[in-house]
Amino acid sequence: MHDLRHLIHTIETTIGNHSLGRPGAYRRWNWQSTIQQGQKEDPARLTSAHRDLNVNPYGCADAANILYSIGHFPAETRERQGWITTLQDLQNPQTGLFEEATHHPIHTTAHCIAALELFDAKPRYPLIDLQPLRKPHDLVAFLDALNWRGNPWRESHRGAGVYAAMVLAGEVNSEWEDRYFAWLWEEADPETGFWRKGRVGNVEAGETNSFFPHLAGSFHYLFNHEYAHRPLHYPSAMIDTCLEIERSGQFVLGSRISFAEIDWVYCLTRAVRQSGYRFTDVRQALLAFTERYVSFLNEVDPETDDDFNDLHQLFGMTCCLAELQQALPGLIRTQKPLKLVLDRRPFI
Repeated sequence: MHDLRHLIHTIETTIGNHSLGRPGAYRRWNWQSTIQQGQKEDPARLTSAHRDLNVNPYGCADAANILYSIGHFPAETRERQGWITTLQDLQNPQTGLFEEATHHPIHTTAHCIAALELFDAKPRYPLIDLQPLRKPHDLVAFLDALNWRGNPWRESHRGAGVYAAMVLAGEVNSEWEDRYFAWLWEEADPETGFWRKGRVGNVEAGETNSFFPHLAGSFHYLFNHEYAHRPLHYPSAMIDTCLEIERSGQFVLGSRISFAEIDWVYCLTRAVRQSGYRFTDVRQALLAFTERYVSFLNEVDPETDDDFNDLHQLFGMTCCLAELQQALPGLIRTQKPLKLVLDRRPFI
């Protein structure tokens, strides 16, 4: 068993260190980037050349997400209203979108609306710039035009984000959702289980060239399926591909604080839920990964590690631990059971 009670306490302390002194107001970072000029950036570690150290959409949303995950979510009515107001104030009334330098506005919008949902709240204004995508023909054209082959990781922020944002804001109906999932059903790739059919191949990501960007991109569409309780077309193929990515070492996992780990873990756990395929192999892979990942986390210095002090990256790590705790009962001990926000609503 891995006792992570001290780590969870450190996570809560780190969130407190990012507070700007009023309910819901948080910076994402406490210092400027440690990435040196000319150094190659990994898509799993999104940042910007100059960080805004003021109130940040990801700082606010991820503080809420993490506190929900670790069982310390705001409970008092007035405090909760303060969080809601702070998040709603970040919306652009002209476009209806939320904006931040490191992500596409659709990602930021979905992420902030998903955080508001934790408070049973919605954005203040309609999602004006996304209104054209309420038409099924325009939605399909939007999905079809995404760069599925060359940039599946980043493009999934848009393709999955539009679903989460529109659904959680209450701006589309069930027929719209049916059209969205019908398109994804037909475009699932039978060879890999990922999206999009016939366009999955190695993509450069950081220092590696692998299928992993397709896994990370597919993760975003997968959590939409899980939220809506929709079936996967090729869950067995997804499991085979995920296990092969780990076996081959083509993309290193468990050696940094990022979203890449939850991407891989979630694709395995949710695909095996739908199929039962290679259950023992999946469990063994998750057990081995957990040993390696927790060993890495035990060596991290939370006072100085740049990713630990990025609330967005820290949220990715917290999600991974929550999913592992659920998938491997008895292996990870915390004071309160961790809760994965994706089990309540889509989008991280």
